[in-house]
Amino acid sequence: MKFTFPKGGKALAAADHVLIIAAKACFGPRKRTAALTKLLDKDTAAIATRLGGEAGTGLLGGTASSLCGKRRVTVGALRDEISRHNSDARAESIRKVAAASSLGNTKNAVLLVLDDDSHLVAAVNAIGRALPKFSLKTKKANGSVAIVAATRAGKQVTIGPAVQTLVDNARAAAVLVDTPPTDMNPAALAGATRKMLRGIKGVKISEITGDALLKKGLGGIHAVGRTARSAPRLVIATVGGKAGGKKGRHIALVGKGITYDTGGLHIKMRGAMETMKADMGGSAAVLGAFATLAKHGVPCRVSLLMCLAENAIGPAAYKPDDVLTMHSGKTVEINNTDAEGRLVLADGCSYAARVLGADTIVDAATLTGAQGVATGNLHAAVVSNDEKLEQTLLEAGKASGDLCWPLPFAPEFYRSEFKSPIADMRNSVKNRSNAQSSCAAEFIHWHVDDTGARWGHIDLAYPAFRGDRGTGFGVALLVDAVQRLARR
Repeated sequence: MKFTFPKGGKALAAADHVLIIAAKACFGPRKRTAALTKLLDKDTAAIATRLGGEAGTGLLGGTASSLCGKRRVTVGALRDEISRHNSDARAESIRKVAAASSLGNTKNAVLLVLDDDSHLVAAVNAIGRALPKFSLKTKKANGSVAIVAATRAGKQVTIGPAVQTLVDNARAAAVLVDTPPTDMNPAALAGATRKMLRGIKGVKISEITGDALLKKGLGGIHAVGRTARSAPRLVIATVGGKAGGKKGRHIALVGKGITYDTGGLHIKMRGAMETMKADMGGSAAVLGAFATLAKHGVPCRVSLLMCLAENAIGPAAYKPDDVLTMHSGKTVEINNTDAEGRLVLADGCSYAARVLGADTIVDAATLTGAQGVATGNLHAAVVSNDEKLEQTLLEAGKASGDLCWPLPFAPEFYRSEFKSPIADMRNSVKNRSNAQSSCAAEFIHWHVDDTGARWGHIDLAYPAFRGDRGTGFGVALLVDAVQRLARR
């Protein structure tokens, strides 16, 4: 499905299928929103008004369709009221109605009627997320979608290059998640990273691979991936600021990149292993965000760290009862080889703080199944050692449509869960009912708590992969968050 972002309303007139998405109130017959009359022809506007009255909105939104001559017209009517923990842009409602509107193999156009200009990114990105790109089906989609945005008053809102790039990179992140794991192993994901960042001015990329990880002290990443056919690695990219990060803000984005998770020697049962190609959704998110920021100018020094490994089984697999020495210097006794994401992230975050000199670290990961229990399918869980950073992530979530919700940060309550008789800690909790997502996050924090870095953790296990598809969740969130953090 090809996306275009025309400046005029001609694309609406030329389309075989027009989808109008707006709040229910916009379709009132007596107070028809100016956007409908200014950007649509008379007949289409009249049909849209009628359909808007017919469309049931449910809790998220509803659709109704009709023919206008040979053209199909669909209305996505969104609820006028939203809860205070939702995005003001109604991003999920937009995604839902777009996905339900059969934007097929034809010339489609979407008119987004915004309540406010600031809703543009979340609204346009929601359309992109409704139409995933990846497919290995023999019958290929060949339709197009022209997206036009306007205020209720009928003033067109320009969808500029930065927004277009963000939408493209969020869709690209979803493609990485959707790609089969044998095709998207650590080497392939590193290659995809270089390809996405190729040609972006100022970006410098390096890679620490295989046994070289041990020489750099990255024992967690090495252990998790050392038995796989594709070697584990840490991919590092930097842009902006001055080398070494000695002056000015330096923000590091760290992503969990487990390209497939068998569970290791604590192997997952059938039904739990399927979909584990999505366990690199955190790395896909930070990559998409970094590429977007780098292309359109970063407000400070930004680093990307992708902790890539396949948690495979084999003769060289790390074992329960092994003790790893992490990049932080702390030792970890393994009591669950399926709690591997925190091992690679702890190394990546420590490297970001200790070697790169980042003062602010944000990691993103499909870390715990408990995240879905705690915050659900649509809100990622946030844990942070800094209240202002936590608040920034929540604000960025509402603005971008990638919603977040905070979980407790309380090291004094959770570290006892990892007690080991022979090492500094174990890698998995003894009580899985005690704030499991917060505990997993605390394991990561434990490895940077002596660096002075501000740290924020985003567990996006459920929002990153829904309906057996990657969603691109996290790209818009992280772009917005970095822009806010650079000013604070």
